[in-house]
Amino acid sequence: MPQLGESMAEATIVAIKVKPGEKVATDQEVIEVETDKAVMGVTTPCAGEIATIEAEVKKIYPVGAVLGYVEASEADAARFKKQPAEPEGDVGKEIPEREETGAKPGTAGNGAHFQIDERGLAAVPSEAHFQPDQAGGLPVPVGAKGAGYLSPRVRARMAELGLTSADLAGIAGSGNQGRVTIKDLETFLGGLEKQKVHEASAIRSGVANAMRRSWSRPLSTIGSSVCLDPVLEDRKKRDPKPGPALYAARALALALAENPAAAAKLIGNRVVQSQSIDIGLAVEAEDGIMVPVIRELDKKSLGDLTKSYGELVALARQRRISPDMQAGGIATVSNFGSFGIEWGTPIPLPDQTLLLGLGAGKKAPVWDNQKNAFLPRTEAQITLSFDHRSLDGGGGGRLLQRVIELLENPSQL
Repeated sequence: MPQLGESMAEATIVAIKVKPGEKVATDQEVIEVETDKAVMGVTTPCAGEIATIEAEVKKIYPVGAVLGYVEASEADAARFKKQPAEPEGDVGKEIPEREETGAKPGTAGNGAHFQIDERGLAAVPSEAHFQPDQAGGLPVPVGAKGAGYLSPRVRARMAELGLTSADLAGIAGSGNQGRVTIKDLETFLGGLEKQKVHEASAIRSGVANAMRRSWSRPLSTIGSSVCLDPVLEDRKKRDPKPGPALYAARALALALAENPAAAAKLIGNRVVQSQSIDIGLAVEAEDGIMVPVIRELDKKSLGDLTKSYGELVALARQRRISPDMQAGGIATVSNFGSFGIEWGTPIPLPDQTLLLGLGAGKKAPVWDNQKNAFLPRTEAQITLSFDHRSLDGGGGGRLLQRVIELLENPSQL
């Protein structure tokens, strides 16, 4: 199991595309896996013949687990057996846990590590030589009040089942001062078994985890209305035609380029300023949401963005967006108006400060002082959700007003 994303620790086998005895080419996708962010492919380290497949569909494997063996040529075997340059000094003595194995590491062209065992078979890759990156978001703290009402025994049972304090929010504790007892927990779990229950998909669990971490911050949402008639008129002149979300993303990118401090993150007592205006676009995928990120969006025209955006949306709906393509954004745009929703308070991702939401457009009568009459106008509600530690209402309001100004003057986009 290769590490297909920076914070990936494990993945679920979705499909196995080859059988033992089949000939394969170098970098051929042979196994499809699902992480909490995307569906991706595991490829062969070299050409050869599939010797065995160790993996099973629907099972979860950690990074470094052997999924199968390729019977390699002598040339490929020799290539993988090449030892990396040894560092100066006896590093092995400084690391008591280090164990010498019969297998020797190698590196394929894409940087993934593999082993050659005593049978001359290339394994993908070995746990001993591939340590998963455990970096991720900050752990979700238990609420201050709830923390005092969960006994060590209850916490141990929660850890065993992979539960969080949010999962216990619906339990009325019967213990002293409302404490949730182990009996309360087991009664609750027993009640679940009487209902229709199935395992959450990796992407659903990933979204849930991200939202729990996001909600640990003080979030605020402000909103206003925007006239979409100029955008709709501008759109008629373009081929291909950008969607409203792309206009909004472009407007947000230009507004942030003028005031990049608005998207800065507060980490401890330090303000972290991004050097690039990378904007994500929320896309509904099967059983979850994916957020492909467009890099340096402020430097790209609407015309350049339209085609690449369509391709990103198609990949996202197939859950084929890699974690790298979803990482590093400073803000996200959510066009919840595509579902007929007029108003919403979407939650920014844990590593982002801002989320711009665009509601459904509808005709509304607006008073025109020059013509002294009500005139029809296509209006939509637009919201800005933000981490209140990093941005205040005044700064958020000025940013939102600038986005509205750009949307109502699309020639500037």
